[in-house]
Amino acid sequence: MSDNKQPEQNQDLSGAPSPEELEAAQAANEADALNAAQAELAVLQAKNTELADNFLRAKAEAENARRRADDEIAKARKFAVEGFADSLLPVIDSLEAGLQQPDATAAQIREGTEATLKQLKSALERNKVLEINPATGSKFDPHQHQAISMVPAEQEANTVVSVLQKGYLIADRVMRPALVTVAAAK
Repeated sequence: MSDNKQPEQNQDLSGAPSPEELEAAQAANEADALNAAQAELAVLQAKNTELADNFLRAKAEAENARRRADDEIAKARKFAVEGFADSLLPVIDSLEAGLQQPDATAAQIREGTEATLKQLKSALERNKVLEINPATGSKFDPHQHQAISMVPAEQEANTVVSVLQKGYLIADRVMRPALVTVAAAK
């Protein structure tokens, strides 16, 4: 037997891979890349599903909060007057009690009226309705006073001479300005 072997036809003597080996290696790389892409796709799909679920939950919670706020606003509007009306009930009771006294003297009627007026003012103050009753000589404030006339007076110009009708504020907002006469410039 001889030691002479013939080289195989598919083997390149230079040691470089054959085209078939390159093709097989490329197919293996593509398969690995495909598997990696499919794994990444599955992770992204799971994340997408989770985010969509979180979005729907957040949207539902926001809608519920809006609905609760709308209900609270509707209740507040519906019952806003309740506290004010509750404050006025004693005033009504006092007026009705006064009318049930057929033989009351003028002094008793006056005393009852003053007590009822005090109750009414107290009820208004509890509900943040305050009088605008400027003192004589105080500076005219067009935001709280309405000048009915200007009269000659010994005091400084543009100051209140007299109050014809008290004004009222509710929570720092003018409901009705005080009607006043104002000192004219000399």
